[in-house]
Amino acid sequence: MKILIQTLIMTYLLIICSCTTEKTFSEKEINIGIKAVIKGYDPIQANDTYGSVEISRIYEGLLEYHYLKRPFELRANLAEEMPKVSADGLTYTFKLRKGVVFQDDKAFPNNKGRELVAEDFVYSIKRLADPKLMSKGWWLLDDKLVGLNEWRQKHSELETVDYDEVVKGIRALDRYTLQFELKRPFPQFLYALAMPFCFVVAKEVVDFYGKDFQNHPIGTGAFKLSKFSAGANKVVYYKNPTFREMYYPKEAYSEFERLGHLKDAGKRLPLVDKISVSFMPTEQPRWLNFSKGNIDTLEIPKDNFNSVLNDQKELKSEYTSKGVKLEVAPSLDLTYIGFNFDKEIFKNKKLRQAIALAFDNKSHNKLFHNGVAQEANGIIPPGVSGFDSNFINKYLTFNIQKAKELLAQAGFPGGKGLPELTYDTSNSTTHRQQGEFFAKLLAQIGIKLRVFTNQFPVLQQKINDRKVDLFGIAWSADYPDAENFLQLLYGPNKSPGTNDTGYNNPTYNELYKKSAIMQNSPERTQIYEKLNQIMAEDVPIIPNVHRQFYIIKHKWLKNYIHSDFEFGRAKYLNVDLKEKAEIVPTL
Repeated sequence: MKILIQTLIMTYLLIICSCTTEKTFSEKEINIGIKAVIKGYDPIQANDTYGSVEISRIYEGLLEYHYLKRPFELRANLAEEMPKVSADGLTYTFKLRKGVVFQDDKAFPNNKGRELVAEDFVYSIKRLADPKLMSKGWWLLDDKLVGLNEWRQKHSELETVDYDEVVKGIRALDRYTLQFELKRPFPQFLYALAMPFCFVVAKEVVDFYGKDFQNHPIGTGAFKLSKFSAGANKVVYYKNPTFREMYYPKEAYSEFERLGHLKDAGKRLPLVDKISVSFMPTEQPRWLNFSKGNIDTLEIPKDNFNSVLNDQKELKSEYTSKGVKLEVAPSLDLTYIGFNFDKEIFKNKKLRQAIALAFDNKSHNKLFHNGVAQEANGIIPPGVSGFDSNFINKYLTFNIQKAKELLAQAGFPGGKGLPELTYDTSNSTTHRQQGEFFAKLLAQIGIKLRVFTNQFPVLQQKINDRKVDLFGIAWSADYPDAENFLQLLYGPNKSPGTNDTGYNNPTYNELYKKSAIMQNSPERTQIYEKLNQIMAEDVPIIPNVHRQFYIIKHKWLKNYIHSDFEFGRAKYLNVDLKEKAEIVPTL
């Protein structure tokens, strides 16, 4: 009976795949399927990867990462050039590009988008700091700009927020000149300006749509969206007809040049007419849609891994013969299990250590990542300063007997006296299975664990509201510096900031504060390593893996390069309609 039901479901999905997509090839369209729904398009709330990528199709910032250079390199975007920085490293002065306009919308007079000016960034940064808006990104600039914290504190005590009040640390010197003044050195400042939290919005649009602003994104970006409805299973972006003159880069990292990623050099952006994004939380519909040519690229689902790749982890001939290409991309990220320190029971360190020792990371990697992820030994991923490949985390060694001993020392021998714990995670099939796997491991030492699955925005809200015990989540780098991972455990970043656990260790906090104003140096790397060691002993989280993505893409999709920093990159993609028209009917 079970097999029959599965067959009927697969048949239904195939019918859906083959009937709902009109196979016309008259316009260049990118088709993408993503794992999670998004909660809206307000840049100051862009605290997850899925939402950040969608927001960055419409909104932009002063800087962006060069599309074709490695190591990653920032370059001017809405800024005319990289900023002038004062000798003491505290003052950054930007000149804005002239002639950049917001997308046309009824929020503007005569429905015509107006020119971007420096005051727009002043307003947008103040929105990030506005205490009434409770931005998820405030941690990024907290205590960084002169006068901004004082402005925030003052208005947290007033009924209304005065955006006209001058803040010394963020000022428009004239129509196109923007100046930031830092309180102290902040080595990651330029990286921060490339993040969606700092992308620019227009005050007229925010005022016009009010509480519905997040559903009416109007930016300066390459694509536009007429309206977003929460709960929709698909959104379609169209080329922005008022997008400024911007061209595909003419320089590239040698490997990208070898792979042909300079063929569109010098062409005006964006290269496609529209982008369709479907929200597909389960893997098999995504896989079936890729197989039929309805979406252009995806990460190989874990259950299809061995049917797509041979023993050498190369594409099998049945896929290469159809022009499918493979990209293997190590990710600057970390998946982990977090403890909610607001729950009194998790202040028991030996309990946390016992749970960590009961976690079998090797089997987890094999079952859910096909053994190709790197098992984590701490919070810092490979590829950035502070990662120590020789470090042995003694609580990530999967030792059931030792876990039982620590559980007894924690006051819960055999789990006696310990209430049933809960574990919250996303609602995909894989995440549910990971939760069930975790529950089975804990049952071996006598701990009962109940698994709850949630839509991703709901999971985030439950974590923010402190309504979880343990939770499974991942963190992808916002910029290539270990500081971006270490700040996850900095006490003042407690949720609704990025510190979802609420861990607050004074020693850790002081070391983190010291390192946060240091330039890259051997001394800073030593502090990063020390912070990782403190985390390993205290176990506020159980680090799982650093993922390695196996991404397949159809031949007609051009210029696609996986990146940990996907913001604003869709404008560089292209589609070969002739190849698509030839291949799709054969799938």
